[in-house]
Amino acid sequence: MKRIVLFIATNLAVMLVLSIVLSLLGIGRPGSGGTLQLGSLLAFSLVVGFTGAIFSLLISKPMAKWSTGARVIDNPSSSTELWLVNTVRTLSERAGIGMPEVAVYPGEPNAFATGAFKNSALVAVSTGLLESMNRDEVEAVLGHEVAHIANGDMVTMTLIQGVTNTFVVFLARIVGFFVDNMLNKGNEERRGPGIGYMITVFVCEIVFGLLASIIVAWFSRQREFRADAGSAKLLGSTVPMQHALARLNGVEPGTLPQSFAASGISSGRGGWGALFSTHPPFEERIAALRSVQS
Repeated sequence: MKRIVLFIATNLAVMLVLSIVLSLLGIGRPGSGGTLQLGSLLAFSLVVGFTGAIFSLLISKPMAKWSTGARVIDNPSSSTELWLVNTVRTLSERAGIGMPEVAVYPGEPNAFATGAFKNSALVAVSTGLLESMNRDEVEAVLGHEVAHIANGDMVTMTLIQGVTNTFVVFLARIVGFFVDNMLNKGNEERRGPGIGYMITVFVCEIVFGLLASIIVAWFSRQREFRADAGSAKLLGSTVPMQHALARLNGVEPGTLPQSFAASGISSGRGGWGALFSTHPPFEERIAALRSVQS
């Protein structure tokens, strides 16, 4: 889970900094006389929207290692580490991707995969996961993470985040433009956007950003179902993944940095929080696997 919190946080930070810097340079703001240039605003929105998402993707591996304290297994020092590396290699060959780096990090049961490219990704599992599961269940979790890589989920999430960012930046400034015009109606001496524009853009970016988060979270939940099915396909059975999810449902999952939360194996929340959850509930995931099996 640490993977997603960092991804989102880094993306938002870069987007905010770019938005402020470009706005100070006069890029993306309404022109003099209250005119709105949609072409330049759209270009501005695309740059701000996608730069943060792409940057977050490119640094996802080193950030994941740093944030979790993951240790990459270069030379296996135990039979468990040797089994982990060999299992990931076998699953990767079946999935048709390059061998990822394999890492172990301290913490409660969880696992994640990250990386900008399919053939140079990272798969990491926690010590708590290794201690609480048997090897069939761990293999199913590893298959789930390898399926994420094979499906190109990090790139997909980056594109979705970039598109939603773009709409947030663009629409916030459209609304800000109209609010500013209403507040300054009849002011012939106005030379640029006023305080109404600035405040409206700030508020709208927060509101639209929350709505965009719901959309991104929905896509994330769908990819979890696909990764569960991908694990079952790699292992030739849905049973190990069902058992792994049932096991995780009975333990407290390890927390990950917020930018990496969507990358973990942990379950989603109920109630209103489910709208922002990056993972479906374990019960729904198990039911989906059973429906495939039947």
